[in-house]
Amino acid sequence: MATFLLLSASLASLPPQAASQRRTSRAKNAVPQTGKKAATQATAKVYACPMHPEVIVKSPGKCPKCGMNLMEGEPESGVGYADAEPSPSPQGAAADAGEAALAIPDTIVYDQDGRRLNFYTDLVKGRTVAINFIFTSCTTICPPLTATFRRAQQLLGARAGKDVSLISISVDPVTDTPERLKNYSAKFKAGPGWTFVTGEKAEIDALLKALGVWTADKNDHTPMVLVGNEADRRWTRTYGLAPATSLVKVIEETAGAPAMAAHAEAEKKKMAEASAKYFPNHTLLTQDGKEVRFYDDMLKGKIVLINFLFTTCQGVCSPMTANLAKVQSYLGEHVNREVAMISITVDPVTDTPEKLKEFAGRFKTRPGWFFLTGKKENVDGVLYKLGGYVADKNAHSSVLIIGNEATGEWMKLHAMANPSETAAAVIKLIEKDGKQPEQ
Repeated sequence: MATFLLLSASLASLPPQAASQRRTSRAKNAVPQTGKKAATQATAKVYACPMHPEVIVKSPGKCPKCGMNLMEGEPESGVGYADAEPSPSPQGAAADAGEAALAIPDTIVYDQDGRRLNFYTDLVKGRTVAINFIFTSCTTICPPLTATFRRAQQLLGARAGKDVSLISISVDPVTDTPERLKNYSAKFKAGPGWTFVTGEKAEIDALLKALGVWTADKNDHTPMVLVGNEADRRWTRTYGLAPATSLVKVIEETAGAPAMAAHAEAEKKKMAEASAKYFPNHTLLTQDGKEVRFYDDMLKGKIVLINFLFTTCQGVCSPMTANLAKVQSYLGEHVNREVAMISITVDPVTDTPEKLKEFAGRFKTRPGWFFLTGKKENVDGVLYKLGGYVADKNAHSSVLIIGNEATGEWMKLHAMANPSETAAAVIKLIEKDGKQPEQ
């Protein structure tokens, strides 16, 4: 109980034994008081919030900030609770600006799927994590705590389970079996990277104490979220009932921009390697007679629009090209910058660079739109991979392939679709890629 009363305004928690030692030390060094005043102080009681140590009142009740039951305790002589100086963390590491180092035990736990895990090794080591504390039969703060994690998971998007792991530890392991946690997690649509943890009571209690959140009564558990970047040994605590946007901000700050950027770079490299394996890198020729490598020069790192045509076509090719010329006009300077338009002939034997240049000129195409031909075997190889190869050129596809090679996001539209809608689809890819369209 004294643990909670001695929590300072810093975000580091004290284990019970450290709090007890501190109280004992102060008691020994305190100047003895006599008379009625001393007797009154000795018997006076106050009530404080485990989460908000600045909330101190003279009568029992609930914290006005978080709704937790206030804990009873005795005021310390000569030391105001709000003024109490920070105490060292359980491991003796300094807590600074809301951050503290923690020694996370490798407790044996079980997740919602019944898998046996080592808490530190399997869930925390080398990761950025957000940990909250719940129990499935809770009807007060646990549902909103879990809902906040659900919303945070949505806001984190693809980073959840990759850059950041979410962990919910049961403070009632006797009741909360993996099966109960599985059902509970399903109610909140927990996705990959969000682990619900239970285990033997003694093991879980020891883990909770190490994290500075153990309480004798499960109903008094903290609404605090512990956020840590284990690789950098940075830990902080934040209020779990605050808006999910606030939690995500703390997570991102704790993870650190370099770590997030490093992971994003690794993912980008992985995607590039996959693209390089899939797309052929055959040598082709542009309408200007320039040799290009299909993957290296045309696709790599670009947002592309790809269609299929031939210059002697009497059907859809001319109106399709005229429609795509409007798309190029809508996209403006994006084409020939982050966007490339690519029209591949399905008749490379007939369609020389000169014929493609003359065809493109009819539609006043601008730089950034490439009409490609080349050796038949090379062109056919590219068409096969793109799904555009046909034995009869007159049966060629009128599909427009739009994609971001760097992110692996691809879609298909009809090449005769409304040009403004096609351009809008491309703009969305540009925005997702972090490049804002020009006004």
